[in-house]
This record gives sequence, structure tokens and C-alpha cells, in this order.
Amino acid sequence: MLNLTEELKSLSLKAFKSLFEQDLDENLIQIQPTRKEFEGSHTLVCFPLGRFSKLSPEQTAKAIGEFMQENSELVSGFNVVKGFLNIVFADKVWLQIASDILNTPNFGFKAETGREVMVEYSSPNTNKPLHLGHLRNNFLGYSVAQILKANGNKVHKVQIINDRGIHICKSMVAWQKFGEGETPESSGMKGDKLVGKYYVIFDQKYKAQIAELVEAGKTKEEAEKEAPIMKEAQEMLLKWEQKEPETYALWEKMNGWVYKGFENTYKTMGVDFDKLYYESQTFSLGKEEVLRAVEEGLAYKKEDGSVWIDLTEDGLDEKLLLRKDGTSVYMTQDIGTAILRYRDFPKIEQQIYTVGNEQEYHFKVLFIILAKLGYKWAENCYHLSYGMVDLPTGKMKSREGTVVDADDLMEDMFATAKSRTDELGKIDGFNEAEAQELYRQLGLGALKYYLLKVDPVKRMMFNPEESIDFQGNTGPFIQYVHARICAILRKAEQLGIEPQVSESLSSLEPTENNVLQLIIDFPNKIEEAANGYAPSIIANYVYEVAKAYNKFYSEVSIFNESDKDALAFRIGFSRIVAETIEKSMNLLGAEAPTKM
Repeated sequence: MLNLTEELKSLSLKAFKSLFEQDLDENLIQIQPTRKEFEGSHTLVCFPLGRFSKLSPEQTAKAIGEFMQENSELVSGFNVVKGFLNIVFADKVWLQIASDILNTPNFGFKAETGREVMVEYSSPNTNKPLHLGHLRNNFLGYSVAQILKANGNKVHKVQIINDRGIHICKSMVAWQKFGEGETPESSGMKGDKLVGKYYVIFDQKYKAQIAELVEAGKTKEEAEKEAPIMKEAQEMLLKWEQKEPETYALWEKMNGWVYKGFENTYKTMGVDFDKLYYESQTFSLGKEEVLRAVEEGLAYKKEDGSVWIDLTEDGLDEKLLLRKDGTSVYMTQDIGTAILRYRDFPKIEQQIYTVGNEQEYHFKVLFIILAKLGYKWAENCYHLSYGMVDLPTGKMKSREGTVVDADDLMEDMFATAKSRTDELGKIDGFNEAEAQELYRQLGLGALKYYLLKVDPVKRMMFNPEESIDFQGNTGPFIQYVHARICAILRKAEQLGIEPQVSESLSSLEPTENNVLQLIIDFPNKIEEAANGYAPSIIANYVYEVAKAYNKFYSEVSIFNESDKDALAFRIGFSRIVAETIEKSMNLLGAEAPTKM
């Protein structure tokens, strides 16, 4: 395929040699995309070239532009803005590129490079159902995995399920004390929601006990430590670590309820995993490593028996690795999990953790500890940090039961999609099953696109109504443009029009040219998104593509074209756009409906 950047570099070197009798170092040739407000697609930066041409950057740019236009069939025009030379390529160049793309099924996607990476996402606790924050996490991690795969990597998608610890014991104690044998079957509740209900009950009872103790004369801090229900949870955690049979059986039963609930939620989300890790299976390896660190003088025991590591020389502080009663903390299990993963997948070159930005310090500490333990791969571990999702009602709190449940939110999105779609008459001719599938595709597409179009590092406000609008920078707008193109392609097939680019064509409509300039950038956008772990780059790119095609559609009447070659090109051109939109949406984990 014609590589315009390389062609322009070659032309620039040739121009400089001819005009100024100098052989430039290729590294001095800087090509970048032309800014939207100027004509052209590629820009040569001429500021570094003035000292060789002995001219001002503007004069250098003008001289090179004139040379290119006179000596190359590829260049049809140029304009100079200060020291920037904006190049306009001839329509025949874009026609050739369109032909090449039309005959390249995997355009945009790189062949496998042999590089293996691991992406962790979701990583829930088994004491509550998944919520809105988990949606951003899952969609971000899954999309990054898709983008890395498209960029030539072999990707292993994993999660660590936090299935042990004091938070799990809280739900267990509350169910044991107040549950009266309630099960998902007897209550009609999903298992994860039932367990979450008892996590909230624990918090309510705990607060009530604290209030009673404070009223009896205890300080708040004393009351928090002495509340009977909290002591029961702490005792249960010790029993669990000792594998006391009754405690272990209750833990297995309640976690089993949660896993079935999670499985249904993930299926609705449209995300999956290649391997699941469980904290209950990794924390013991972490404890072994911590005890080894003590033996080797990397960590130390305090008088109360707790184990710490001193990271003050690394600009951090002292970090707890084991509690005084010998129970492990999150850091302990994360050490074990990281090591186990590299044992399971020895070829991975990078481990990516998709976790909210409130855990940035935790991962900084984790990677330093792993390096101190002698694991060289620690330097290739990466924390994919992202901002929290806010709601108009404020911050979510799991223990107070104020979270936005992921299942409920997705169902609301499907219902909103139904309402909007029916209102706009976009399901004419659909049977009930087709209509329900469309509502699902639109609802999920709206949700995923809205959460992914924002740079991951930014905190964001989620607005369900805005996300499902059929106008503007939304998933449904892009999906609608795709469905419209699919309708055009179906009509062309009925009329027997083959999508192709004829050599007899010599010119393009300006809107066609604009779209092709965007399409050719698709491989670069995938690479950019992969390097930055940023699905937002793909999201905003596909919106620009859909918007540009929509402008073409509004200005050019496709089927009223009398020139058969021009008509065949427009069908081929439309197919290229549809494929690019579909691939882009798939990279975001969303679907592109073919009919609306």
C-alpha cells in the first residue's frame, strides 16, 4: 500500500538535494498530520531545515512545495503557514489508496509480532455486586486488550477475584447472624446481590454498636475496635486462614452464589477472561515471599509480630506486609499473584493492571517490592490508572448501599434505547427478537462509548440520557451511520453494483477526500491507542469518521450517479467506511448494528 509519509520524506530529501545541493539526514524530515483548519493531509515541518537551506523556514517551505508540485504527480498543491508546508495530494493518490484498502481485509490491524502481554481488569470483591465503577474498569481493560491485540500482541485477559479478607467475613457474619437461611433461590435475588445485601446489613449493625459504645462512654476509636460484630468478623478471618471446616464451607457457599451472579453480569457486559486468579490461591505464595524478605533482611518484624518493609530510601514510607496476627493484606496477595502469573505465562513481556487512580500509591509500592525481591520483570509492570465515575447524586459507597448496580444500569440503558428508538421510528420492519437485540446493542454501545471516549486518567460524570442521544459524539450516532451504510450496501447488492475503484476515475468529491484522509490514519490511531493504553483515541477517531461520512451522505446522492465507475467507487468507498466503523467499535467492545 502506498505510504504517503514515506513518499513525502523521499520527495523532501530529493527536493533539498536538487534545490540546495545538500544530502539531508532523514531524521531531520518531520512529517505530521495537517491541522484541520488548513488544506492538505500531511505537513512537513521546515523550522529545522532553515540552517541548511540558508533561507527562512517560510522561504524553505515555499521552495520545497513548488519543487514537489512541479516534479511529482502525487502532489497537486500546497500551502505554507509560517514554517509548516501543508501538502495536498492528487485525487488519483487517494483513489489508489481506496483501491488498496478495499482489497486489504485486515486493514489497520498488524500481523502478530510474537510479543505477549497480560491485561488484568474487573478484579471484584466477592462481598458485593458489580457497580458503575466496575463498568468503566471492565470496558477499559477489555478495550485495551482488543487494541493491543490489533497492534500485533498476543494478549492474555485475566482478573484477580478478591475472594478472601475482612470484607468477605463481614458479609458472612451478617448472613450467619441475620440471614435465617436465605438463599438466592428462596429470595429470588442474584447471588452477588444477596451477599451484597448482608455487607450493607453488617455496616448498619456495626454503626449501631459503635453508637451504643460511644454513648456508654467509649471514644469513637475505642468503640470501632471493640464493637462485638467487628470482633466476630476478625475472628472469622483467622478461622478461615486456619481452614476451620464450618467457616470454610460457609465461605465456599456464599462465594459460589456470587460467582454465578458475576458470570451473568459479565455475559451482559460482553466481556470475558482467559484465566481467573483468586486471592485465596495467591495470598499464601505472597506470605512465603514476605517471610523470605524477612530472612534476607529486605523486610523486618516489629515487636507485635507484624511484618513491614522500609521504602523511605525510595522516597516512600514503611509498608505493612503481614498483620500482627499473621493474616495477609492486599499487598501480600498482589505479590503472590504477580509472581504466579509470570510462572503461568513465562513469555509475557508486560503485565498491565487496570485499577482506579486511588490505588496509584499501592502499585508504585508493589512494583518496587517485586524489584527488591529480585524479579527483573517488575520494571515492565504497568498500572493503567483511571479516574472515578461520578453521578449527579454524588459519590457511591458500597457499604452504605448507595452504589449504582451494574445490572440495573445496563437494564435501564436497554429500556432507554427502546424508548428512543421507538420514538424515532428506527425499528420499522423489525420482529420482536430483532428489536430486543437492537435495544441491547444500542444500550451497551451508548454506555461503552460514553465511558471510553473520555481519556482514562480523567474523572468523569456519567449522564445516561446524554449517552444514548442519536446526535452528537455518542455511540448510537456512530451505530446509526454504520446501519445507514449497510442499507446502502444491501441496495447496491440488489442492483448488482460491485464495489470497486476503476482506473478511469480521476477526481473525487471534497467530502470523499476528507473521509479517505481519515481512513488512511486508522493504523496509526490503533498504534497510538495501544502505546497510550487509551481507547479514547479510537472512540474519538471513529466519531470523526462517522461525522465525515454523514457529511458526504448529505451532500452526494449515491444512487443518482449516472457514471457507473463513480457509482461503483462510492459503493466501495462506503464499504471501506463501514468496515472501519465496525472494527473501531469492536475495539471498544461495542457492536455495530447492520440494520436500524
